[in-house]
Amino acid sequence: MANLTSTSGFLLMGFSDDRKLQILHALLFLVTYLLALIGNLLIITITTLDYRLHSPMYYFLKHLSLLDLCFISVTVPQSIANSLMNNGYISLGQCILQVFFFIALASSEVAILTVMSYDRYVAICQPLKYETIMDPHACRHAVIAVWIAGGLSGLVHTAVNFSLSLCGERVIHQFFCDVPQMLKLACSSEFINEIAVAAFTTSTAFICLISIVLSYVRIFSAVLRIPSAEGRTKVFSTCLPHLFVVTFFLSAAGFEFLRPPSNSQSAMDLMFSIFYTVIPPTLNPIVYSLRNEAMKAALRKVLSKEEFSQRKMYLKALCKL
Repeated sequence: MANLTSTSGFLLMGFSDDRKLQILHALLFLVTYLLALIGNLLIITITTLDYRLHSPMYYFLKHLSLLDLCFISVTVPQSIANSLMNNGYISLGQCILQVFFFIALASSEVAILTVMSYDRYVAICQPLKYETIMDPHACRHAVIAVWIAGGLSGLVHTAVNFSLSLCGERVIHQFFCDVPQMLKLACSSEFINEIAVAAFTTSTAFICLISIVLSYVRIFSAVLRIPSAEGRTKVFSTCLPHLFVVTFFLSAAGFEFLRPPSNSQSAMDLMFSIFYTVIPPTLNPIVYSLRNEAMKAALRKVLSKEEFSQRKMYLKALCKL
């Protein structure tokens, strides 16, 4: 591992100093990144091209995939490059951008998952009012609010985090500029501002979690009253993947951000960081498509030779205009 030669940057320790393990880590992360890239791009493409999927649920799913695509791109490519070059150095500017986009996209993801749970609640518990409540105008405003809220959260966290004076060595025991790890480098007397911001963010995330839980309590209460077993199965196949994604993402992130700080870094810390930075963006396309017949049908249609030929002829006709 290269020495840190500039006081304006940081040294990311990553997973190992062993060269073979670094190469293995880079290959595993590359495969995972490509899977996430392909899966999320497919969902974005399918929900955009197939008019049958132009509904609020798939509109929000498309933005979740876009968030996942950006979210995993913030940390994984940098980590792959560091492992291949055997150099964990990251400049101050890169670290600032990484913290901003990481916090902004993570906050936006929590917000969009909350909106999606509300969408399912309205669709199942108030079906007669669904088109009125979740009209295209309201959906667009909800998505805009999600992106703005995430951006503001990232901006505040970044501004406060990088205004702190550092008293320790500029070494981060993580494969990216992780906020909890960076706080260990700050002088203890200046923790108060970051603690206040972290408390506000945690409270907001907790409110989102409570909203999601309440939505699903009402959803499952309504589902259990459905007389048809086929109807219950259809609703569960739509809601359970979303609940799995929410539980997995928030539990892993909550463990990392809410646990007491420690001066030592363990394999458990790295594992949990992978659980909320790498695995959710990779699993989400699988979770949302495998149990969704509409998504599978749309995927078969988009990938079919007939559909490909039609779109190719359409593009040729446009080029001639």
